Amino acid sequence: MSADIGLFGLGVMGQNLALNIADKGFKIAVHNRSTGKVDTTVARAKKELKEQNLTGYKSMKDFVAAIRKPRAVIILVKAGKAVDLTIEKLVEYMEPGDIIVDGGNEWFPNTVRRGRDLESKKILYIGMGVSGGEEGARNGPSMMPGGPEEAYKRIEPIVKKCAAQVDDGPCVTWIGPGGAGNYVKMVHNGIEYGDMQLIAEAYDLMKNVVKMNNDEIAATFDEWNKGELQSFLVEITAKIFTKKTEDGKDYVVDKILDKTGMKGTGRWTVQEGAEQSVPLSVVAAALEGRYLSGLLHERKQACKILPGPKPPKLAFEKKEMISMIREAMYTAKICSYAQGMALIKKAGERFEWNLNLGEIARIWKGGCIIRAVFLDRIKKAFDVNSKLASLLVDPSFSADVVKGQEKLRTVVKTGIDFGISCPAFTAALNYYDSYRRERLPANLTQAQRDFFGAHTYERVDKPEGEYYHTAWTSAHISAAGSTYSLS
Repeated sequence: MSADIGLFGLGVMGQNLALNIADKGFKIAVHNRSTGKVDTTVARAKKELKEQNLTGYKSMKDFVAAIRKPRAVIILVKAGKAVDLTIEKLVEYMEPGDIIVDGGNEWFPNTVRRGRDLESKKILYIGMGVSGGEEGARNGPSMMPGGPEEAYKRIEPIVKKCAAQVDDGPCVTWIGPGGAGNYVKMVHNGIEYGDMQLIAEAYDLMKNVVKMNNDEIAATFDEWNKGELQSFLVEITAKIFTKKTEDGKDYVVDKILDKTGMKGTGRWTVQEGAEQSVPLSVVAAALEGRYLSGLLHERKQACKILPGPKPPKLAFEKKEMISMIREAMYTAKICSYAQGMALIKKAGERFEWNLNLGEIARIWKGGCIIRAVFLDRIKKAFDVNSKLASLLVDPSFSADVVKGQEKLRTVVKTGIDFGISCPAFTAALNYYDSYRRERLPANLTQAQRDFFGAHTYERVDKPEGEYYHTAWTSAHISAAGSTYSLS
């Protein structure tokens, strides 16, 4: 068999993506370091596929030889060293013009480095973010490939057919050169962190302030999923609250330890926000929430020592409070996506990737973890104005956040009164309030910097780009005078 494409790395994601490709009519060769998983994948193919388009190989040499030229191989292994070792083995049997596609969650500078390293061998390298989890890999994920456009053209017919399909096309597009694909997937995951934290905080308020039971919470999220908050994460949240333990006595969610895991993409996103000077307060709050959840044993001791406020009587009727939480969550969600898209925009400009933000929002509409109905509106906002500074100033979204900001304030204040931490809700509100203000107290901060470090400052009554320094005390006195221009 001459395979259309190869796939190395047969964990569950790898197996499911390979079966998806084969299911769509493409012949695929598969290989894995431990050959038992090759047998497992072949057995699954015989059971699940109508046409046997999948062939397993036990040696790297035979695997690569089975793929038509120019060869294209997707690798799905753990990020980092495992990717480098896999590439090292692959290139022993590959030729100039062949293509390696890394489908894992990789730190984008590693993708750039590997692409440059392979240039001497004339092998093309794509870093392709794949979102949708195990189910998405099998039935249609959202894919974010970045690297040489000519390499993407080779795999385009395959990934377009295997991606999730929405009303305006497959959820895949060439993102841009170099590490653009991995970068966009990284930010996608950061936004995912924010979404999950906002949902968790809404749950916390419903349970501990409104005193709702799991059935009521499930019904509420199910209702929310029929409106502007319709999304995969809200949908699965409603389902989670209905699931009971095997003996039927308890809810599974109540038996789960309140300690959240993570794989690093949220941390990378926050790091990149700092690197690009783009505020990502909602994602940062979500990340810190996970860190705090990890302090489980410390929290158990702290709760015996540190009291919260005496909870007041809730000032709102149950139905009204639930409605306010919904509006607050939607408003905070807009703020979070505004931050994420701003980071993508800034990185695209800095690295000269020429990113299409509307198209990026489009391919997130299906298959991926953050798929949501309002992504179509984000796409339209950037299609109308590709230079849009922020979603917060798009006419449609600005109307929503102006309407929802009072509810967001009320929810944050309610959390404070009851001693319920709402870091993501609060971060979103602080971002909104800072972004909407013409003048911030940063003038004092800059004065302090000039005082202790002569870092200079610009003036409101002088042209932008002119810098000044003040001799704040006698110790600062200069021959140039108490205040002088450095222009």
